Amino acid sequence: MPLRRKKSLSATQRRKKEHLELCLDTESVASPAGTGLDQYSFIHNALPEIDIDEIDLSTTFLGKPLKAPLLISSMTGGFTLARTVNRNLAVAAQQLGLAMGVGSQRVALEELSAVDSFKVRDLAPDILLLGNLGAVQLNYGYGVEQCRKAVRMIDADGLILHLNVLQEAAQPEGNRNFKGLARRIAEVCRQLEVPVVAKEVGFGISADVALRLKQAGVRAIDVAGRGGTSWYAVEAKRSAQKGEPLELTFANWGIPTEEALVQVRRAVPDIELVASGGIRNGLDIAKAVALGANVAAIGQPLLAPALESADKVIEFLRRVIHEIRIAMLCVGAKNIGALRKVPLTRRS
Repeated sequence: MPLRRKKSLSATQRRKKEHLELCLDTESVASPAGTGLDQYSFIHNALPEIDIDEIDLSTTFLGKPLKAPLLISSMTGGFTLARTVNRNLAVAAQQLGLAMGVGSQRVALEELSAVDSFKVRDLAPDILLLGNLGAVQLNYGYGVEQCRKAVRMIDADGLILHLNVLQEAAQPEGNRNFKGLARRIAEVCRQLEVPVVAKEVGFGISADVALRLKQAGVRAIDVAGRGGTSWYAVEAKRSAQKGEPLELTFANWGIPTEEALVQVRRAVPDIELVASGGIRNGLDIAKAVALGANVAAIGQPLLAPALESADKVIEFLRRVIHEIRIAMLCVGAKNIGALRKVPLTRRS
């Protein structure tokens, strides 16, 4: 697809800008149902025999070291304000030793002017950085070469292929042909030189889908369950702003984050997992790790800080990391390996 130089925003860029603006209004696009993580509690250890300052949060993901089990989730890109967001997030990731994913790069493969909004490697030379494309685009003319371009564009260490069936179905401009997509994902996994991560966008991945994704060759799965930003609600709000009736039929659709994580970890015990979808604090992350996640991802809560400054993002994430440390102290886990073995109780 030829690149075009434009001063005005393309239709895809306008859509990305509308997405960001809507996601800043947390309450209007949040899933009305919870993540399910609040059903779990740690057993408090009143005598942990640990110094909080000696707790080790370091881990690895996709072969790269992280200072904490935290991924800054894929959110945006494609226009000037998105560049500000991505670069402030990257500075924070570099300083704190975290992983980061960028938003869908399809817009940058079609519009040359959008490329710069995704480039952050100059600010974050050491982080685990993940590119991102919609998996469904593999049914609309994209293939391994476009995936390679997305990776090269930002010097990424891996590529996220996101699955967003309900969003595409609700989006007026949506691509809705998901037939044969598992085979096309497998082709990318076989030929791409970097690891592929399969990610939902907030409606969860089931055990059956996780097994098929593993068979396709993905190296990691982001379960991205129900409980955080609802991209169905985002598209419904977009349509309502254009004069269409506000449609909320599928407002409660999806697998809760907790349920998706537990199902997928049981089904594919030997694959790396990301827990996302409504992760809001360090206690959520600690619970997710204890339930089987390798890392957890935070997205929407970082948007407002990232629009302000990198320092605000760092302040927010430092608080989250400190909360992980507190949770680990209170269960007597001196490192992430120990946290993975800590039992949780669940309300019946």
